[in-house]
Amino acid sequence: MHLDSLRMSAFLAFVAGSATAAPPGNGVTLQPLGTFATGKFNQAAAEIVQFDDKSDRLFVVNAQAPGVDVLDASNPSSLVKVGFIDASGLGGVVNSVAVRNGIVAAAIESFVKTDPGLVALYDAATLALLDVEATGAQPDMITFTHNGKYVVTANEGEPKSDYTIDPEGSVTMIEVVGDHFRRSRTATFAAWNGQEAALRAAGVRLFGPGASAAQDLEPEYVAITQDSKTAYVTLQENNAIAVLDLDRGVFTEIRPLGLKDHSLPGNELDPSDRDGAIAIASWPVMGMYQPDAVAIRRAHGRDWIVTANEGDARDWSAYAEEKRVKDVTLDATAFPDATNLRKDPAIGRLTISKATGDTDGDGDYDQLHVFGARSFSVWDDAGHLVFDSGDDFEQMVAALLPAAFNSSHDSNASFDTRSDNKGPEPEGLAIAEIDANAYLFVGFERIGGVAIYDLTDPTAPVFLDYVNTRNFAGDPTLGTAGDLGPEGLCFIPASRSPIKKPLLAVANEVSGTTTLFQIVRVP
Repeated sequence: MHLDSLRMSAFLAFVAGSATAAPPGNGVTLQPLGTFATGKFNQAAAEIVQFDDKSDRLFVVNAQAPGVDVLDASNPSSLVKVGFIDASGLGGVVNSVAVRNGIVAAAIESFVKTDPGLVALYDAATLALLDVEATGAQPDMITFTHNGKYVVTANEGEPKSDYTIDPEGSVTMIEVVGDHFRRSRTATFAAWNGQEAALRAAGVRLFGPGASAAQDLEPEYVAITQDSKTAYVTLQENNAIAVLDLDRGVFTEIRPLGLKDHSLPGNELDPSDRDGAIAIASWPVMGMYQPDAVAIRRAHGRDWIVTANEGDARDWSAYAEEKRVKDVTLDATAFPDATNLRKDPAIGRLTISKATGDTDGDGDYDQLHVFGARSFSVWDDAGHLVFDSGDDFEQMVAALLPAAFNSSHDSNASFDTRSDNKGPEPEGLAIAEIDANAYLFVGFERIGGVAIYDLTDPTAPVFLDYVNTRNFAGDPTLGTAGDLGPEGLCFIPASRSPIKKPLLAVANEVSGTTTLFQIVRVP
C-alpha cells in the first residue's frame, strides 16, 4: 500500500524525525501497474527479474522449476506469460538471470551444488539456447559488464551440509562475442590461503570447519563499475567485500566491513519477538553488515558502493552458527547487567553468531554479533563507510504499518516475529538515474515493500517513501495476500520502457508474483 490518508500523519511524523528533508520537487513514489502471479506459494517461483527492451519482455527466475518465466510487458498493466526457458536438462536450480541486447544469460547450479555450475545463453525473442559455459560451484548471481564484453557470475561455493566437500568461492568472467561465448576465466581466493590469521585479525570472518580462505570466502553478489574494469563482490557470510580487477581476472583486495554499534543513538533495534510490543531501543550488540545485493553509483568523479545489509548465518548439519543470547555465557565485565539482558523481553532471544565475539578467547562473549545491520549503507571506492540508514527501516515500518511490524513473509498473523532475527531484512536494491537525480529502491524480504531514498548526494541519502503491495488481510497460502518476499528489483529507464516512463520491476519469491511499478514524481 502507498501512503493513504489514514497513514499520512504517521508518515509525516517519521519524516519530521529524519535528519534531512527531500528537496522540493525531487520526490518520487511507486504506482503499481500490473502483476503476474504464478500461483505458487513459497516455492521460489519469482526470484530475480530482468527486462529486455528489444522484445519488451521480463525474464523472471523460477528457481526450482528450474527455469525462467518469460512475461510480455508491452502492456505493463497486463503482464502475460508467453514462454518458459526450461533449464531442467542443464542443472538443478536457476539462481539468477541477466539480459543485454536481446541475449539472456542464466546462472545454473549443478544437480550436485558443490560441482561446477554453468551459464547458458538464450535468444530473448526465440528462447533458443545459444551457448553454454562452465563456472565455479553454485553460481548465485549473474550480470553483464556495462560494455557487454563479459558475463560475470558470483560463485558462492557453499559446502555440502556435512562439510565433507567445501568448494572454493570464486567469480567467473566469460567473454561474449555476439551470441556466443569465446573464453572464460575464473578468479579464486587461492592467493589468500595461508593468510587466514591476518584476514581474521582485520575483521574478515573465516570460520568454516577446516576451511582455507579460498574455501571459506563465499561470493554472493556482483556490481560492476561504469568503465567495466572493476567488480565489487559481496562476501556475505564473511562480512566483507572483495575487489576484482576484471582486465587481469584477479582479486586485488578483501575489505572487511566492520561492525555497527546498536548501542549508539540512531542505530537502535527491536531485539525481541516475545515482548508483544514495538520496542526499538539501544542495546549492547554489534551488527555485522553482511550485505546481499550491491550496486554502484558513479557521481562526483568516483564510485559509491551501496549495500543492502541483509545478514546471513551458516546453518549446516556439521556446523550451525546461530545462538540466542540467553544460551551463551556473557563476559561479566563487558555485560555487568547480564542477568537482565538474558531475559526474553530484553535481548535473550536475539539471534547472534557463535563464531565471533569471544575477543579474548576465554570461552565467554565479550561482544554480541548479530546478523545484518537492518539498513543500507554507502561506501566510497576506498572502502570507507560514508552513510548508513541506521534504524530507519524499523522506525518507518513502526510508523506506517504498526500492526504488521517485523512480520514474517509467509504469514499475516506474525506481528513482531522477526524482531529477534534481522527485522525487516533488506535484501534487494536498485538505483535509478532519472533526469538530474538518483533514487535508491530497497526491498524488505520479510515484511515486504520497497523503501525509496533520494541518492543524488551519495553521502547524504534522503528518505522519500515506503510502498508495500502486501495485503495483510489476505491468506498467503491462497494467493490473496499480494506481494510477499521481494527478492530481485530491476530499474527500467524511460528510454527503454514500453510506455516511455521509468519503471521498477519487483520479483517476490514467497508469493511467486512479479509486479511492475511506474516511478512517478510527487511534490
